[in-house]
Amino acid sequence: MSRPWRIALAVVALLVVINVALRFLGTLTGGTPGGPRSSSYATSAHGDAAYAELLGKTGHAVDQVRQLPHSSPPAAGATVFLLDPPMVRTTDLQALRRFVGNGGRLVAAGLSRAAMHELVSRPPGRAPGSRRVRMEGLQIETDGAAVWRGEGLAATRRVGSGTVELLADSSPLQNRLLGSADNAAFGLALGGPPSRPVEFLESYHGYGTGSGLSALPLAAASAATPPSGPCVARPATQSSVEPRCRRTSRTTPSGSRPSGSVSRTRTPKRCCSPPGPTPT
Repeated sequence: MSRPWRIALAVVALLVVINVALRFLGTLTGGTPGGPRSSSYATSAHGDAAYAELLGKTGHAVDQVRQLPHSSPPAAGATVFLLDPPMVRTTDLQALRRFVGNGGRLVAAGLSRAAMHELVSRPPGRAPGSRRVRMEGLQIETDGAAVWRGEGLAATRRVGSGTVELLADSSPLQNRLLGSADNAAFGLALGGPPSRPVEFLESYHGYGTGSGLSALPLAAASAATPPSGPCVARPATQSSVEPRCRRTSRTTPSGSRPSGSVSRTRTPKRCCSPPGPTPT
């Protein structure tokens, strides 16, 4: 085979490899439906990207956080989502309990009983679930995986001046079920009033704070440093269907928060749309 043919074949092979790599990255970053289960970046059936978008459209400032709670405590007054993490370190659970005790709101799902015990003094007990659950006048469609014995889909616990909402099943918030029954209304109730900023803890789904490949799942995310500013999803207007996101590196004095932004300094790699795990 002549040298020009060898070069041509090598170029074609390289292009094929690049195309396959880009398709793989696309499944992680939203080019096609994909991403980790219960991640606010994930557009797959089991992801929560639509839920994050819904919260943004209704006025919440949405921050997709890639640091661990013990190293970057949640913003005061925020609603924090910890959904189906593979494991959570005790130091992070203790940081989240302090956050709640100071008036924060935590929505958690998929935690072990030991992990729940670090957050609340009286963890709920699991019982077989059903596909339709009624809660506070809402009809909620689920996977039917589980409910809390005597408490239904969500168990509410007061910790100090804050609240922990423990979900027996996070499936109503996932893309495939969010539009079913009253699931969207249930999700909005969990988020609290639009004045509360919302934070999704994405380090537990493998997202790091670096750039490029280091920011994607499977890339040892938990050891990275935070980016420079929060992603804020503003409410949609009549002329805007998608939430508008901005990045800011402005910090604010302790105890204050500018309207429409999150008081911590961090910039998710992508904003309110799809781009992995840490120990319980």
